[in-house]
Amino acid sequence: MQLKADVLILGGGFAGMTLAVALDRYNISSIVVDTSDPIRMLEKGYDGRTTAIASSCWKLLEAIGLKESLEGKGCPIHTVRTSDQLKAPDLCFESSKDNPSGYMLENRYLRQALYEATLAAEHVTLLQPAHAVETERRHDGVSATLADGRKITASLLVGAEGRASPTRQAAGINLTGWNYNHAAVICTLFHEKPHHHIAHEIFYPKGPVALLPMQDQEGRHRSALVWTVPRQEAEAVKNLPERPFFAEVTRLTGGILGKLDFASHPTAYPLSFQFTSKMTDLRLALIADAAHGIHPIAGQGLNLGLRDVAALTEILVEGRRLGMDLGDAILLERYARWRSLDNFAIAAGTDALVRIFAVPGKVASFVRRVGFKAINNMGFIKNFFLAEARGDSGKLPRLLTGNSL
Repeated sequence: MQLKADVLILGGGFAGMTLAVALDRYNISSIVVDTSDPIRMLEKGYDGRTTAIASSCWKLLEAIGLKESLEGKGCPIHTVRTSDQLKAPDLCFESSKDNPSGYMLENRYLRQALYEATLAAEHVTLLQPAHAVETERRHDGVSATLADGRKITASLLVGAEGRASPTRQAAGINLTGWNYNHAAVICTLFHEKPHHHIAHEIFYPKGPVALLPMQDQEGRHRSALVWTVPRQEAEAVKNLPERPFFAEVTRLTGGILGKLDFASHPTAYPLSFQFTSKMTDLRLALIADAAHGIHPIAGQGLNLGLRDVAALTEILVEGRRLGMDLGDAILLERYARWRSLDNFAIAAGTDALVRIFAVPGKVASFVRRVGFKAINNMGFIKNFFLAEARGDSGKLPRLLTGNSL
């Protein structure tokens, strides 16, 4: 059996499915090949994590038709407070209520919305679970053979399989990366006091602790906890009994949310950094974690991937309108130029933050707090950082502004 589409997307995670749904709105067909079992993937306990989605990326999701399915499920972030070990001054970024800096969304809601949109899309074929055992990129097109013998042909191959992307590896694209001596202990907490839509990030030499606001559940206040610990301590921290776990979180956060309880139990994820030498090759484009994987310190990981999606969608739609082959090197070069600098700047910035706040000692802490005070007194710098957090800086793809192409 042979299948044909304009674009072959290997990887049906958030970025891969978002790209397929976005292209569908402009009559560009795609086939998404993903190894996940859809029944298990949609189970409530499959992924209990939450994701901070920048306001520009939220506009992208709404622009491709997910507004109704995500309505009321994302918790707006109106204020971001950052401090060095709870010492004054803190760094405060405030957004207007009608233009929050972002939204906290449970991964399961986004996965369900994208899955349903993919199934409903006229020009998307979702093959799941499925696995490509062989891919070939030629000057006249790309092809893939699946494990069950089906063959797929397309004009462009998109690698969206995540950090261990076999598509990137097969293309021989070099990767720079390292493991941090950190792991993120993640869970959802019920808490006594309302969060008032404030996201807190408190930096310690061992790693930051973040409390991120979520929608109330059954009348109880909720927040997501991202507690960065030394990698060798992750299992011990994750498995702490409730009383010492909550006591330590309360100490590290200054008890700002009052009495705590588990809404979901902790899991731990090792943290690493990786960045590709290039995002494109012959009839190939890499998006999201297949091209870049960063520390979650600034909550920009998924947002970078969605910005890739918005840029690639715009370039392919414009190429189609001009009658160009969607795998044309000119289009891919434009995508690489558009996204490489932004991705590098964010990746380098987050890595620098990790290293700056990891420096121990009173002098280092004093210098950081002097920096906080200076930034608080310079509105144009605060506005720059807030624009970066929202994803509003630089030349934006139109989908990130909520507009159609």
